[in-house]
Amino acid sequence: MTRFSNLTSRNLLIALHDALATVLAVLASFALRFNGDFLGDRWPLLMIILPPFVLFSVVICFVFGLTTTKWRFISLPDVFNIVRVASILTVALLALDYIFVAPNVHGSFFFGKVTIVLYWFLEIFFLSALRFTYRYFRFTRTRNKARTVDAAPTLLIGLAADAEILLRGFENGAVKHIWPVGILSPSRADRGQLIRRTPVLGSVDDLEDVVNDFARREKPIKRVIMTPSALVPEARPDSVLIEARRLGLNVSRLPSLESGEQLHLKPVAVEDLLLRPSNTIDYARLNALIRNKAVIVTGGGGSIGSEICDRVITFGAARLLVIENSEPALYAVMENLTARDSGAAIEGRVADIRDRDRIQRLMNEFKPDIVFHAAALKHVPILERDWSEGVKTNIFGSINVADAALAAGAEAMVMISTDKAIEPVSMLGLTKRFAEIYCQALDTELAARSAGAAPMRLISVRFGNVLASNGSVVPKFKAQIEAGGPVTVTHPDMVRYFMTIREACDLVITAATHAMAPVRPDVSVYVLNMGQPIRIVELAERMIHLSGLRVGDDIEIAFTGMRPGERLNEILFASQEPTIEIGIAGVMAAKPTQPPMQAIRKWMTMLETAIANDDRAAIKSVLVDAVPEFGGKSKPASAAAQG
Repeated sequence: MTRFSNLTSRNLLIALHDALATVLAVLASFALRFNGDFLGDRWPLLMIILPPFVLFSVVICFVFGLTTTKWRFISLPDVFNIVRVASILTVALLALDYIFVAPNVHGSFFFGKVTIVLYWFLEIFFLSALRFTYRYFRFTRTRNKARTVDAAPTLLIGLAADAEILLRGFENGAVKHIWPVGILSPSRADRGQLIRRTPVLGSVDDLEDVVNDFARREKPIKRVIMTPSALVPEARPDSVLIEARRLGLNVSRLPSLESGEQLHLKPVAVEDLLLRPSNTIDYARLNALIRNKAVIVTGGGGSIGSEICDRVITFGAARLLVIENSEPALYAVMENLTARDSGAAIEGRVADIRDRDRIQRLMNEFKPDIVFHAAALKHVPILERDWSEGVKTNIFGSINVADAALAAGAEAMVMISTDKAIEPVSMLGLTKRFAEIYCQALDTELAARSAGAAPMRLISVRFGNVLASNGSVVPKFKAQIEAGGPVTVTHPDMVRYFMTIREACDLVITAATHAMAPVRPDVSVYVLNMGQPIRIVELAERMIHLSGLRVGDDIEIAFTGMRPGERLNEILFASQEPTIEIGIAGVMAAKPTQPPMQAIRKWMTMLETAIANDDRAAIKSVLVDAVPEFGGKSKPASAAAQG
């Protein structure tokens, strides 16, 4: 319920309206029930009873939210609320008459049963009439304005429930520049129905027929909007997209409101149609973790980092510090975040995680509750060439972030890892696995010396390729298709896991909620459930198909050969990693083996020396010693690892 201090002049006018509605209901019921002498006899007492009763009615209206409900959005639940208020006032009037007035003042029933029944109906009418008149006026004005201001005739595709959300947004002005003329639903139960005055014209297979019919009537359809239910595999969204593009229609999509997105339209991207249904996310759980927290995101200008920034703002972070070593990337993400007007205090700092002193100063000044560490070098072929750079960023940079977060008193650090860290065959996987080992060892060390207090958590979250991220094959294939081909694939049997950026980031935060649970779980490495892997050549073929082209005739697929550090199949768990079921959809846990911190610090010293001497052989020797499963082969632990 809204506090009195937050009431506006609009609310006071509504309260006045409700008071007058009660006065009119009482007087009208009396006038209809009594006349002549009977009315005159009762009038003086009525004038005494009416003011306190009206004041009581104002209080009841406020308590039940009528005073603070915006008339523009009044709906069926508000009708029930009005009925409840009228019923309470009627019972109060009945009690007043039968318990107080009749026995003590009037000597007989003052209002009487008929008057009270009349009052109930009239109270509902007077409380409702002006509200719904205003609602209809705004509705009509919005529709008429939308029809005259560059509104494109639009078909909605999806279930009636999804279409109704969009139609509500159109009616209240949240969705602009469209004029809904019909709905195509995959459900037979929807067909032939009217949804908020918009007809369901058929199934998704009827798209061409409906478009041609409107064209013959000189009312050409310009746009198609796909709702979330139209993007599931069962609705065959690819056929809809292909058909719409062939017909020259502009195609947009309505995002799922469960994801926390605003009600606005977006272009349909190919990646929307490439995956299995996303994992169900418990957004209340994420809100509980992030709300009112101070959060730092390293690498906040990258694909993953910027999305995590967006999500923590969505879930109610009080303060956010974005750390990024690229000035253009930092500028871009800060522009997007500040434009949201979320109420969070958002700062951006140019800094390199390799600079240990700089990172420590920033974290000590900001005092984060949670640190999401997304900064990394991640391009496999590049790191195969520049080993030392991968070690400096992915290993020592991660160590700097972990140590700084601990010194600043953070509750948790969440490191974005990769499925390539599992039995690694590349420098990317090798450096990320070493960073995992350090975080695991520090997490274990903090738990051992916590003496019952809740220690800082350090966790790593592994997942595979992210659609539309920097370096992903999807934007590369898009560009190659737009250029006329060929689309280049390294190997016909290459297989990869894929996720959307949104799903990956939400599940990363979900993993953090498990790690930071009151009962400390004995796990520090999490793996996201990415469904079934996808053959890259099949991905290329489908993207060509969705672009309205044919493989071989319009666009060729060329095989270029595997690059250094690549493997044909990604894996989720190493052969020596026990898995743990944690009971959270989309998130699994692993318990990789870890050497003691003493051994890790020895390797760190050796790596620093090797990097200073630019000794590639020494770098590899240390990393292979630290990660015995390198190359997919488990090796005996070294003397250093054994302590």
